[in-house]
Amino acid sequence: MDGNGRWAVARGLPRTAGHAAGVDAVRRVVEAAPADGISTLTLFAFSADNWRRPAEEVDALMRLLALYLDSETSRCAAEGVRVEAIGRRDRLDPALRAAIARAESETASGPRLHLRVALDYSARAAILAAARAARDLSLESLAAALGPPVDLLIRTGGESRLSDFLLWESAYAELVFTRTMWPDFSAADLTAAIREFRRRQRRFGAVPQPRLRLREAWLD
Repeated sequence: MDGNGRWAVARGLPRTAGHAAGVDAVRRVVEAAPADGISTLTLFAFSADNWRRPAEEVDALMRLLALYLDSETSRCAAEGVRVEAIGRRDRLDPALRAAIARAESETASGPRLHLRVALDYSARAAILAAARAARDLSLESLAAALGPPVDLLIRTGGESRLSDFLLWESAYAELVFTRTMWPDFSAADLTAAIREFRRRQRRFGAVPQPRLRLREAWLD
């Protein structure tokens, strides 16, 4: 979900205003995802490297995340959206940790969409932790510990890199990079990315698959 700060600066607004506008984009995408055939959606909300940002911006973003979870948890539960946070939690504000725990508990049975929110997340750190915890170090054990493979990875904001996001899981992901800033990202943009995905042939080192079906989508 890249481009919030630049979106705000371009409009003469503080960077925090871009993060607030980005919340509206989250709502739009979460609402649109099931209709587009997406069953699992991961949003990159805050990376482990984002702690390097100014303290005021980090504090404002953490408060915004807690407010979003508090306000949207009941709606997610009603709409069948299961919320899960991935990444470290020990460095998060207690209020945010409590909001995460409530959201996960109250939405645990959501059948329509598995919404994963990456907070204080680093793919390299996740791979290292999985390797350290594995009893039998193998491709299969690491894959089971890290999560499902990525089908489609979308990055907004005009950058063309993965930035330590789901590196293991994205080994065979189809990548879509768009210049659209996250606050402007719409349901139509999501549908367009999925159409692009479906036009591609995924070989996985072998012959083309006869049909291309989207199972998972991931947004950075």
